This record gives sequence, structure tokens and C-alpha cells, in this order.
Amino acid sequence: MRDQPSYRPPPQDVLEIGAPEQFAALAHPLRQRLLFTLGHRPATISRLAAQLDAKKGNVAHHVKVLREAGLVHVAETRQVRGGTEQYYQRTARHMVVAEPQAAGTAAMLAAVAQELDRSPAETHLTLRHLRLSPAKARELGEALARLVDEAEEHAEDQPVHGVLVALYQHALPTSTTTST
Repeated sequence: MRDQPSYRPPPQDVLEIGAPEQFAALAHPLRQRLLFTLGHRPATISRLAAQLDAKKGNVAHHVKVLREAGLVHVAETRQVRGGTEQYYQRTARHMVVAEPQAAGTAAMLAAVAQELDRSPAETHLTLRHLRLSPAKARELGEALARLVDEAEEHAEDQPVHGVLVALYQHALPTSTTTST
């Protein structure tokens, strides 16, 4: 009998985030940490609780929220001592917010801010405005996505780092006043 099911990649490569329940699910720092952990290989509630130093009941609740939002699924089950063990996994390797909405974006950024506050190491946070043609903006966005996608991950004993990439066009004023 195997100790753990074999690792299979998530069923989807990219999941587009857009539903309100998905934004709500992403708004909690523990759920973001769960998603990160489940991106590497399927895990049980007990294993997740141990890895994240959290209570099993708390982890179970947050996994349920992620599952109901379609962000994780049961990848495999296994019979153990009179019960069934469920191994959860992300539904997609990448999660992309194609059309951010103010409330969802604010909730996600608040969760990221909490993670930044918890960071034991120095963080890098930069905001810069650039004047770019649409073609150059698309090129920069693709380069940033490639950079993050191609970042090599090290052994599991290394610290976890979060990466948030956002490229957006600065909004024009909604009303313009002219002075005479």
C-alpha cells in the first residue's frame, strides 16, 4: 500500500478568476497559503495543518471555501483504518484575474498586505508609472508573466516567497475641467 497518492499535475493549466465567491475565497491569507501549498502536490487536511502550523478544523473550513469556489478539488482518495482520506489539489496551475473588480481586488490586496506584515524578511514592493504604447505594455506583461512562470523553485526546506504581478493602465480622470 502506498503512503501517498502519486503526484499528478492540476487538471487545468490556467483558471480565470472572476466569480465573486472566488474573490472572496482569495481574500484570506491562509487560503492563499493553502493554494500555494496545494500547487506542489496533493495533500490531506492533516498534512496541510502540519505544514502550515494551523489547526485541522481551521484548515478544513478554509479548504471547503476554496473547494466551493472551484479553486481546489479532491484529487484522490485513499482508504485508511475505517475511513477515507481525501487529497486536495488546486484545480489549475495558474490562476489569473482577467477582469479585476474593485471589491475583489481590494480583498486580495488586503490579504497580500497581511502576508507582507507577517514576512520575517525584507520585502520588495515597488509602484512605478510608465508611459507605454499598448504593444509595449502587452510585451512587458508577457515578460513579467514569463519571469514568474520560469522562476526555479528550490527544495521544500527553503522559505516560501509570494509574488504579486500587476500591470494596469492608469485611469484617466472621469471629469475634466478647463480653466478659462
